[in-house]
Amino acid sequence: MIDLPENMHTSMSGWTSFHVSVEDGVAEVELSTGATGNLLNFAFWRELPEVFHQLDRDSRVRAVILSATGAHFSYGIDLKMMAAIFGPAVIDGGLAASRADLRRAIIDVQNSISAVADCSKPVIAAVQGWCIGGAVDLISAADIRYASSDARFSVREIKVAMVADLGSLQRLPGIIGEGHLRELALTGDDIDAARARRIGLVNDVLDDHSATVGHARAVARRIAQNAPLPVQGVKKILDYSRRTSIQDGLTYVATWNSAFLPSDDLTEAISAVFEKRKPNFRGQ
Repeated sequence: MIDLPENMHTSMSGWTSFHVSVEDGVAEVELSTGATGNLLNFAFWRELPEVFHQLDRDSRVRAVILSATGAHFSYGIDLKMMAAIFGPAVIDGGLAASRADLRRAIIDVQNSISAVADCSKPVIAAVQGWCIGGAVDLISAADIRYASSDARFSVREIKVAMVADLGSLQRLPGIIGEGHLRELALTGDDIDAARARRIGLVNDVLDDHSATVGHARAVARRIAQNAPLPVQGVKKILDYSRRTSIQDGLTYVATWNSAFLPSDDLTEAISAVFEKRKPNFRGQ
């Protein structure tokens, strides 16, 4: 457990994918995986729940800002990592043990994202540049989202022959509505910050990344000035009615993808990404 003296500035060191600091009741969690475009690698998925579980238990933290270093928030999940996870289910012909391992791996990664949603302290995401796939799952788990004018968003899993399985399909209906989500998830289209604001994916758009983080900071500080238990109560009450449906949806998609994720089309999609060509899907 972290227990910080009042008003003291403290850094949480030792993470390889995050820079974390706490000051005046506001924790700042900065994503920095060291990979191109902040790809979400093994270390990220391992550390994300650890960071948010610690912040959740810290009585001095009253609000959390989630941002990222570099030009882009995140290009999404590392495809090499994804291949390592689903590979055995393809190689051995899809035996039950490999499918069960795949399902457990999907649930583990889902739980990493859910640690953000389940944090009792409000989480504010500040997004710049590209926010793709698993990164959209991540910001969907936040309570409030802001973006810089250069931000671009894509629920792009369909482009790599898979069903998004980390929370976008479960959390975004309550944020942007069914119609907008179905369009984004079925086409894999990119949207800019202006459209993200129009459909409610982000609350506001700022000029640049510095202004976006600054705005998130100002909102977090206003939250932190309020009585902490009622703030946490507001979050818990708002989450209560949809928590069961979100969890049921996550469980269902983990089972679906453990059956259908390993496919020739997925292998073709990943090969096409690395070979910089258009994939040829055959429904296999």
